[in-house]
Amino acid sequence: MPLQKLQFRPGVNREVTSYTNEGGWVDGDKIRFRASFPETIGGWERISTTPFEGVCRGLINWTTLTGSNLFGIGTNLKYYAQRGGSILDITPIREVTDPGDVTFAATDGSDVVVVTDIGHGARLNDYVTFSGADSLGGNITSDLLNTEHQITDVVNSNSYEITLSVSANASDTGSGGTATIGAYQINTGLATSFRGDGWGAGSWGAGGWGDPADSSVPGEQLRLWSHTTFGEDLIINPRGLGLFLWDVSLGVSPSNRAVDISTISGADEVPVQANIVRLSEQDRHVLAFGCTPLFGGDLDPLLIRFSSQEDFLDWNPASTNTAGDLRISSGNQIVAVEQTSQQTVVLTDSSAHTLQFIGPPFTFGIREVGVGISTAGPNCAVAANGVVYWMGLGEFYMYDGVVREIPCPIKEYVFDVTFNSARRDQVFAGHNSSFSEVWWLYPCVDSGDCTRYAIYNYAQQVWYYGTLPRTAWADRGTSLTPTAAGLDGFLYSHELGIDDGSTEPASPISAYVQSSAVDLGEGDQFMFASRLIPDVTFRNSVDNPLATITLTAQNFPGGEPFGAQPSPVARSATVPVEQFTEQTFVRLRGRAMSLRIESNKVGTSWRLGSPRVDLRTDGRR
Repeated sequence: MPLQKLQFRPGVNREVTSYTNEGGWVDGDKIRFRASFPETIGGWERISTTPFEGVCRGLINWTTLTGSNLFGIGTNLKYYAQRGGSILDITPIREVTDPGDVTFAATDGSDVVVVTDIGHGARLNDYVTFSGADSLGGNITSDLLNTEHQITDVVNSNSYEITLSVSANASDTGSGGTATIGAYQINTGLATSFRGDGWGAGSWGAGGWGDPADSSVPGEQLRLWSHTTFGEDLIINPRGLGLFLWDVSLGVSPSNRAVDISTISGADEVPVQANIVRLSEQDRHVLAFGCTPLFGGDLDPLLIRFSSQEDFLDWNPASTNTAGDLRISSGNQIVAVEQTSQQTVVLTDSSAHTLQFIGPPFTFGIREVGVGISTAGPNCAVAANGVVYWMGLGEFYMYDGVVREIPCPIKEYVFDVTFNSARRDQVFAGHNSSFSEVWWLYPCVDSGDCTRYAIYNYAQQVWYYGTLPRTAWADRGTSLTPTAAGLDGFLYSHELGIDDGSTEPASPISAYVQSSAVDLGEGDQFMFASRLIPDVTFRNSVDNPLATITLTAQNFPGGEPFGAQPSPVARSATVPVEQFTEQTFVRLRGRAMSLRIESNKVGTSWRLGSPRVDLRTDGRR
């Protein structure tokens, strides 16, 4: 009989049986579908030369008026600005002591120094920078003290410990003098979270999603960041804390840190605490979601406040400005906020709303557009071409004027098999506009952090998934390619090259896609396969790329395979891929056959077309 073409529907489907999914793909990793055919995803290269400290949970990319391309990186420990390969610590300072408030005490033979500062307010892992300290008299010099330190233990509310690179000797009996000043950075947060300790463990709430708080340090919660640009400047908000401004005009230098907006001259009723900050770009109002009310009080998780137009300092409503507030009437707390070109979509734990500028006297109006929904976490939503997509607790949603659930053939695999729902607030959504993809980076049951992704290709309306240790994402914009934060403390440019640039030299990207079984002939008799025409192109590949195709024959979908025949498919990188017509020979018998193509070689990038198999009727033996 003639060659049989093996054609498969685009996208991965894990929801149906093998018979039902005949002609479909059932598994894959680090692949995507372009024009309905599978291919390897693009590679990535490391941007930064120095790693950031902590786990990144917030990432933004923008340019200054002078054309500098900057990234804002928010981790559980610090907030950084990155330009080129260099990173700058711009973490806000919460308190600077008076001279002499800080004293030191060392023990002979120990590298631990006890720091005394009455009512210091510091937590484990916080950072403090000392200046003006004298030597303690021996090994512990002023240079060792007058630098940044991370707090390694909190003794009580009046003292804590730091660890130095040398041990004290018998001469280290001093206290550091009477001029020591301590500059404390804002309290650090948790690197990962558990059910109940994500958003509600702080002083403003009782517990995430109705569960009791579970934090080893009172008031500590998962450190999440929201941020927005205001012109060339950056407004940042650590979830549950205040609003801070990084003024780029003061210079990209170590001396220029983000400052509390409420302390700037002219500030009027700036929210003391907020969970999310955004800029309404069309009308230039700064918006605070889940924040403290006007004139003080506890944080209201459903309250929205907005500054006066073009003025992030003025939040006090008056007849001469456009500042004001409004409150959502449904749900327990605002969980996520995402903007489109004309409106802002506000997601609570059970409802969806749109916030829109309507002008005076009310400035903004809010409308409920969906109920009975769920929202995974503060960073689970992303806008793409005017549509907002987000991840819930058992389904995916979209809002394009109407809230609807997105049909998802990998839903059970994501939510019931791989998703660590106890750490759902770590989910991060990103847009890869070059390929019409929405990415959800989500915590895995195996690792506890974001080492898996699910992708919805909204142009083809298909899904696929894979493994990749990334915790935050920013689409291309001022940068030419998407950027993601790795668990190793580095930023990576994605869709750049074809290899894994997290190592030096680069490593191969291990990619594969696996099909369900396809009937051979009519599926009612055994067939013998003797020849395979792979139809694989190696576009952009270098250095003799190599992929492997494995055909597996079966009698019935639930039966054991009769045998597998791996077939290396290789070509010279100098041969145009359009001329690739190599054939390979196999010996397989069965009623159905599945196909798997995979690669794990540096310089290899492939796209699979429509392979063909030479078949003839045959017996079982």
